[in-house]
Amino acid sequence: MQTISATDLARNTREILDRVSSQGESVAIQRNQTLIAQIVPSPRTMNAAQALEGLGLSMLTLKQANTWLADGKG
Repeated sequence: MQTISATDLARNTREILDRVSSQGESVAIQRNQTLIAQIVPSPRTMNAAQALEGLGLSMLTLKQANTWLADGKG
């Protein structure tokens, strides 16, 4: 985990948040040589298709999916 000063965070907020988001990097923030906070990436989430992808289940065709959606709204 990288440690930066609160001043560096204030000057480079966008870059630091981009690193946390895209690279999964955690950052510790210090003020006056005292750890005051940590910025950590949020847990990754996945949609239903991604969750089912590795299960080897056959997926619905587009027509089947549209029918299923229409039935659910009725």
